[in-house]
Amino acid sequence: MSRRMLLATNNAKKLVELQRILDAALGGGAIELVSLGDVEAYPEVPETGLTFGENALIKAREGAKRTGLPAIADDSGITVDALNGMPGVLSARWAGKHGDDTANNELVLAQISDFADEHRGAAFVCAAALVTPGGREHLVEGRQQGRLLRSPRGTGGFGYDPLFVGEGQDRTNAELTPEEKDAISHRGKALRALAKVIAKEPVR
Repeated sequence: MSRRMLLATNNAKKLVELQRILDAALGGGAIELVSLGDVEAYPEVPETGLTFGENALIKAREGAKRTGLPAIADDSGITVDALNGMPGVLSARWAGKHGDDTANNELVLAQISDFADEHRGAAFVCAAALVTPGGREHLVEGRQQGRLLRSPRGTGGFGYDPLFVGEGQDRTNAELTPEEKDAISHRGKALRALAKVIAKEPVR
């Protein structure tokens, strides 16, 4: 029988991605993920943390408290060397409006337009948290090192994927298949680590 868990997001792409990764790690049907749209609505908690880990825990704690389900939340983004690690936790709203991928990508490209290719290093970072109704907390992190191109390529993924080429790759994350991306991405690494926690600890 599958265990029901909350993924504290309204992002349908994240739900599909996490369900796919958990199915691969734990076997299909082990975990049934539901999103915020599947539970009784509650006020969105402000993401006031200064790190990805703090924000992931804020969201997971609230989800577990409000629903009585084990809650998973992640916070992720891109850190650009030439921008001293920014956008960081501001990645989704770097251009002002939350979730405007095109505007965010255009702004980052404009901000580093004068930097040579060898100085366009970047990393995707994902912190993933699991908080149980009983108060147990787990936090893991995954990173993908790479570099930013000068123009977007590819139509897959979301966020900064069309700009980002991971180490050892010649395609952007947006040009990879979902399975290829899962194998090397920051979120794939973090969620596989979290899947190991879920597999061996009762989530009460």
